Amino acid sequence: MEQRTLGRTGREVSVVGLGTWQLGADWGDVDEHAAFEVLDAATAAGVTFFDTADVYGDGRSEQLIGRFRAARPDLPLTVATKMGRREEQDPANFTLAKFREWTDRSRRNLGVDTLDLVQLHCPPTPVFSSDRVYDALDTLVADGAIANYGVSVETCDEALTAIARPGTASVQIILNAFRLKPLDQVLPAARAAGVGIIARVPLASGLLSGRYTEQTEFAADDHRSYNRHGEAFDVGETFSGVDYEEGVLAAREFAALAPEGFTPAQTALAWIIAQPGVSTVIPGARSADQARANAAAARVPHLPDLDPAVRAIYDTHFRAAVHPRW
Repeated sequence: MEQRTLGRTGREVSVVGLGTWQLGADWGDVDEHAAFEVLDAATAAGVTFFDTADVYGDGRSEQLIGRFRAARPDLPLTVATKMGRREEQDPANFTLAKFREWTDRSRRNLGVDTLDLVQLHCPPTPVFSSDRVYDALDTLVADGAIANYGVSVETCDEALTAIARPGTASVQIILNAFRLKPLDQVLPAARAAGVGIIARVPLASGLLSGRYTEQTEFAADDHRSYNRHGEAFDVGETFSGVDYEEGVLAAREFAALAPEGFTPAQTALAWIIAQPGVSTVIPGARSADQARANAAAARVPHLPDLDPAVRAIYDTHFRAAVHPRW
């Protein structure tokens, strides 16, 4: 597994990481045994980067990772968590006192004294411009509670604002074959500043796997059922904000681009890995087989015709669409 430097953290992380939202909640039930199988399979396949958050299952995801890491202290893991969604989304709540409260809880959940990387979890837009917020984050680094901090964003403007701050180590942003806007300014700015890029929602909530049809139904507790129009949180987190039926059509076209021996999902991940400036991509996995298949995306051969084909599909299906907040 190729390792890349994660921005200003200086840490080497696998180009395919593991997103662990599904180990907490919002994707249907994943029992504890299956969760540990996913973590074990991912690391056995070379994954060295886990991404979690304090709200995934109200801390369940962090706790599972903490127990796994304690049982495998030999593994060279970097664990990134996120904070800021446990309170009302008011910029006034993003204070040093709250940051201490949230990071102390995450430290307990993960069983560590110092968190590897803490990301602001898609906070209100004014937070990204607040000197007070970055001063508080710098204080946590100085105190040893966190080693590095970054941001998770919904918009390119938020990403660019955070990249301009000297302490920002990484930016997590939605990037996939159906969401190309970060390629225009965000990735070049991050490369120039030495800021890492963590690509999330890489399969457009599974659309790019090519397994879904217009008739596919999702469980009631799966956000792909209850957040299709942004009812619970930002719509971009579900199917990348694209119309589901249009996404199914585009996914069929994308599936035809997969090289022999690799799946559409692996091809979609490989396309992201190939984008200059990307540090790691964080697909989720609900089973050990999925975790192994995701990791294998790092072995997809270079496909020089893939990028223009992706852009053609995007232009046909999505460029004219109005994505909320873009």
